Amino acid sequence: MALMLTTTDISTLVGRMTLRGALDLLSRYIQEDFIRWESFEKTARLASHSRVGVIELMPTADADRYSFKFVNGHPLNPSQGLPTVMAFGALAEVGTGRPLLLSELTLTTALRTAATSAMAARVLARSDAHVMALIGNGAQSEFQALAFHHLLGIDVLKVYDVDPEATRKLVRNLAGIRGLDIRPVRSVREAVAGADIITTATADKANALILTPEMVQPGVHVNAVGGDCPGKTELHADILLQATTFVEFEPQSRVEGEIQQMPADYAVVPLWEVLAGRRPGRRSRDEITVFDSVGFALEDFSALRFLWDQARALRIGRSFELVPEAGDPKDLFGAMQRLDEGRVSPAETGEAALACPHEA
Repeated sequence: MALMLTTTDISTLVGRMTLRGALDLLSRYIQEDFIRWESFEKTARLASHSRVGVIELMPTADADRYSFKFVNGHPLNPSQGLPTVMAFGALAEVGTGRPLLLSELTLTTALRTAATSAMAARVLARSDAHVMALIGNGAQSEFQALAFHHLLGIDVLKVYDVDPEATRKLVRNLAGIRGLDIRPVRSVREAVAGADIITTATADKANALILTPEMVQPGVHVNAVGGDCPGKTELHADILLQATTFVEFEPQSRVEGEIQQMPADYAVVPLWEVLAGRRPGRRSRDEITVFDSVGFALEDFSALRFLWDQARALRIGRSFELVPEAGDPKDLFGAMQRLDEGRVSPAETGEAALACPHEA
């Protein structure tokens, strides 16, 4: 039997673990998998682009487990009452192909993105960082804010969005978080002044210039979350020329990340090499670092592995028969007949319960 986790199950799981505990443990799962980067099959996500958004499939596998995520990105969705990003995913055994877990990944994607941002900042931001500018106060913002607060000790958060209601929503949702001073501001420039870390998490599908070079001071770490598809960026290219840029999977980042603006010979550092101790992260207090985060399938693999372990330990979710599991595995037709017997009998229909439609 496979395990199914719904949005309610994920909320229950996080509530039982506490958000801080869930983010901390999830970031450690992700770091463990990044350190064994070379154990995974890797490919850029398969994307189907339209005028209004994108639908993507993100697969990866190691020797034991295979995972995929189905995810969309449609910036106009909120006007229809839908999230910009929606996702679900699966975890399966490599040795048999047997599905183990089918889970929502909309909430989980926000959790794993925030956990990945904090994981990267541990090695890329200054160790005494305590002020963060958060540009873009939409669906990702609270997760990013709390990951940096709980896991890195950020205690001052300067927040800005072109939509004032988004900022009011963030302030309302984070009211009462002990030790976090939230300061709404009126411009990007005001938000980044004095910030140790700048997180950009905007949703517009455009080559935007959220940050320009004069806004980024020596020693700042830029956590660039919003640029995640072709034609969508947030940073002026000259910032990248001044910075050391760290990426997840370079072939994907070259197409989707901030570095899509840069020539092919622009040098980047794979984040996994830093986490594995093969390359340095931040090298000086004055160095500008950029995490060009586009989201990679390995992070979803880690998230699904995390959910599989924690849901079973906490007895959350429900088992369901995603594939036939009883009877002769070579008799698929017979399995279908047996499964149908509980729904309708031949006596009730006056004919074979599973007549071939071409023979009817």
